[in-house]
Amino acid sequence: MRAATMGIESKTQPPKAMRRESSSFSENTNEIPDGGIFSVQMSDKDFKRLSQFIGSSCGIRLPPAKKTMLEGRLRKRLRALGIESFEKYCEFLFSPGGSQSEYIHMIDAVTTNKTDFFREPDHFDYLFERVLPELVRLHGVGVRKKFNAWSAACSTGEEPYTLAMVLSEFAGSCPGFNFSVLGTDISTAVLEKARSGIYEHERVIPIPLMLRKKYLLKSKQKDKGLVRIAPRLRNLVRFGRLNFLEEQYGIDEPMAIVFCRNVLIYFDRPTQEKLVKRLSQHLMSGGYLFVGHSESLHGMDLPLVQTATTIYRKQ
Repeated sequence: MRAATMGIESKTQPPKAMRRESSSFSENTNEIPDGGIFSVQMSDKDFKRLSQFIGSSCGIRLPPAKKTMLEGRLRKRLRALGIESFEKYCEFLFSPGGSQSEYIHMIDAVTTNKTDFFREPDHFDYLFERVLPELVRLHGVGVRKKFNAWSAACSTGEEPYTLAMVLSEFAGSCPGFNFSVLGTDISTAVLEKARSGIYEHERVIPIPLMLRKKYLLKSKQKDKGLVRIAPRLRNLVRFGRLNFLEEQYGIDEPMAIVFCRNVLIYFDRPTQEKLVKRLSQHLMSGGYLFVGHSESLHGMDLPLVQTATTIYRKQ
């Protein structure tokens, strides 16, 4: 299939994943083996305090079934701080000094970022085949003005770098196409990983071979099995920390597309609707929002119309 852009017919084949989930909570606790003071259990009282604080500060629901997961995650912080109980950890976290210094570390410890290159590949096919040609043709986005893409829960960077690859491939068939990609996440730890652009070889296997050859560099230390995103692609992606519950996101440029996938499921329904409304405010008219395949916006009062499964266009 050919993609028509600004009256120019492209012979570049769509990527089909290019053929081939955002910060979330995992059931895998990744607990560090405990002993001595680290074998203590989290009380229901401490779990309630912590889960309510996490919910109010970043919107993520932690029902009682998540207690074991939260306990396992936060043992890492108890060990790092030399604190012998969850009760004393709560005292530290909610103290004036602790609330300033520990909050980011706690969020980093309890959030897990499940993501892959070209995850949910149908989205990238739809982006390449329909969305990009349409936005160029109808709005001149990417040609008369920059095409801005936003990975709104970017985790360790696989999604924004995937977007950069897809957009770069499209640019090859659309002269003058100009774009940038923004990746945001609440976790500073994953953002540091994303900025480095360094991944284990196993992580990049979902990337089609032709794209690996174009956009990845192998480590000179072959025994380490690492690859790095090529500088020309890294330079098109920028990263920043963002909490979805903040009133202002500090994003000025209108977005042509927003990917916010496999994140909404961790919020309650009112928070989901509030969040999507905020994301929609940053979309240009005619821009597209992509959510995860397990997520639905049905019944929400939004300025969006569904165009495909889990894909919405701003009216």
